[in-house]
Amino acid sequence: CAQCGKTFNNTSNLRTHQRIHTGEKPYKCSECGKSFSRSSNRIRHERIHLEEKHYKCPNCEESFRRHSDLTTHQQDHLGRWPFRCDICGKSFSQSSALAVHYRTHLEPAPYICCECGKSFSNSSSFGVHHRTHTGERPYECAECGRTFSDISNFGAHQRTHRG
Repeated sequence: CAQCGKTFNNTSNLRTHQRIHTGEKPYKCSECGKSFSRSSNRIRHERIHLEEKHYKCPNCEESFRRHSDLTTHQQDHLGRWPFRCDICGKSFSQSSALAVHYRTHLEPAPYICCECGKSFSNSSSFGVHHRTHTGERPYECAECGRTFSDISNFGAHQRTHRG
């Protein structure tokens, strides 16, 4: 790379990397027009526009938009989350975690997601949650171009480049 001196084993990876310096974002979402520097990031983003829930539980009728939500749900079938909130249905592996969770129903939560109705007691948690609906991933690694929606995951990723 003429800008920073980083070397690549093929021109495709070099071109992708150079977009970090140029700001070029040639991959556009067909639904909302948001642009991305990498095709894979556009594809990931476009999934948020799909109404269809692709991840279906093989044990019941439930379907989920994200694989991680299906995995969490499947723990119910395995009996690994025996402590269930009788207000919202969320399950926990320990009674102490359920007790902490109950407080979210008792304390006022000033941040409410207009997409799904979930409420949050602080703006930081609300912001991270809101990105699950928008697909926004504002933290981009200058080393490899990978993007993140959460700053703590971004920081953990950056440490992988330092060895």
